[in-house]
Amino acid sequence: MIELTNVSKSYNRNKVKAVDNLTLTVKPGEIFGFLGPNGAGKTTTLKMIVGLLRPDAGRILVEGYDVTVDSLKAKQITTYVPDYPAIYERLTGLEYLNFIGDVYGVPKEARIERIQRWLDVFELAQVITNPIQSYSHGMKQKIVLTASLLPAPRVMILDEPLVGLDPRAAYQLKDLFREHCEQGKTLLFSTHIMEVAEKLCDRIGIIHNGRLIACGTMQELKALGQAEQSLESIFLELTEK
Repeated sequence: MIELTNVSKSYNRNKVKAVDNLTLTVKPGEIFGFLGPNGAGKTTTLKMIVGLLRPDAGRILVEGYDVTVDSLKAKQITTYVPDYPAIYERLTGLEYLNFIGDVYGVPKEARIERIQRWLDVFELAQVITNPIQSYSHGMKQKIVLTASLLPAPRVMILDEPLVGLDPRAAYQLKDLFREHCEQGKTLLFSTHIMEVAEKLCDRIGIIHNGRLIACGTMQELKALGQAEQSLESIFLELTEK
C-alpha cells in the first residue's frame, strides 16, 4: 500500500508549487494509473514516494514505512523505473542485472530463475552479454524493467514504462502488471497513453497543477460527466476547466 497525506513540494524557493496538498491511497492488489498534463506534478510525486525527493510537507507511507523516517526499509521493498533511466552502460546486461540482484540481496537460485524468465519474456537472451551502450532505446527500457522485476518487489513505481517498447513487449508487460497485483502487491504507474490506463487500471488518479482533481474507477470517473465518455474525453474536460 502507498499512502500520501497532505503532501506538498515546491521548487525555486517556494515560487513553483509542483505538488499541492496531495492526499492519495494506492491499495494492495490494484493497478493504479497516474495521469496528468506535462508539468502537472506526476514525476515529482513518484520521486517523493521512492525517496529521491523530500516533501516540504505531509507524510508518505509505503507498506507502513515512512519514506523520510524509514527510508531504507521502504526502498528495500520498492523498485522504481524513471521516465529516463540512468544505467551503467559500460556494463553488460547480465552484469547490470547481477548488480541489482546484489543490491537487493536476491538469492542466487531465485536470481537465475527470474533473470531467465524475464530475458525470455523481453527477448533479451541474445544480447545479455553485450554492453548496454550497444542496446537500442527499447532494449535499454527492457533491461531496466527486467531489473525492476528481479527483486520481486512488494511495490513497483513506474514513470511512463511503456515508452519505447514494441507492441509485443508492451502487451507482455501489461500481463506482468496484472500478475504482480494478483499477488496482493502494489503498482503505481504514470502514463500519457489513455487507452492503456482505461483498459488496464483498477483505479485512476488525475493530477493537474499539483492537485488531485479526480480519482476512482472508470465508472466513478464517468459519473463526473457523460456515461459514454472515454477516459481521454474525461481527462481533457477536467484538465481544461
